[in-house]
Amino acid sequence: MAREMPDEVIKAYLQDAIAAERNFETQLRQFAREGENEFVQRLFMQHADETQLQHQRLSARLKEIGGSPSTLKSVLAHMLGFVPKAGQMFHDESERVVQNLMMACAVENSEIAMYEALATVAAAAGDSETEALARSIQIQERQTADKIWSQIAQTARASFQKLERQQAGGGEFRHAS
Repeated sequence: MAREMPDEVIKAYLQDAIAAERNFETQLRQFAREGENEFVQRLFMQHADETQLQHQRLSARLKEIGGSPSTLKSVLAHMLGFVPKAGQMFHDESERVVQNLMMACAVENSEIAMYEALATVAAAAGDSETEALARSIQIQERQTADKIWSQIAQTARASFQKLERQQAGGGEFRHAS
């Protein structure tokens, strides 16, 4: 296997980040259409807009250093991005927002790690512009992860209480084990 030059490694990390951000933007917009929690819906939509700007900034940086986004990585990210939604098939509709928050929390923390790797590689290669870009996006991801985290417990509690009321009122309480 041929040894990659530092700029090729940075391009690959940027391509990965672009594919991840494009995929997550699609998921966030879908999450924003689900459930009845307007605060969480707005949170998802605001972060979808922020995510769109992030992948635009990443794409511009990739272009500046002579690269282009990877179609294959984008297609794979989109295909794999819908796998976690399949797990929601066995949850009541009222639990979807909680499940979406859990997935978003996992993705945000994954992105924090992704930007740590990109910033570290860029710094090691002496690419201070890419390092600064990665750090600035990483800060946004940390802030969003905190906002999402803060919604999980109260949303799960509200969902559970709704399910209890449905069961008490003779409604169906279904949850696959």
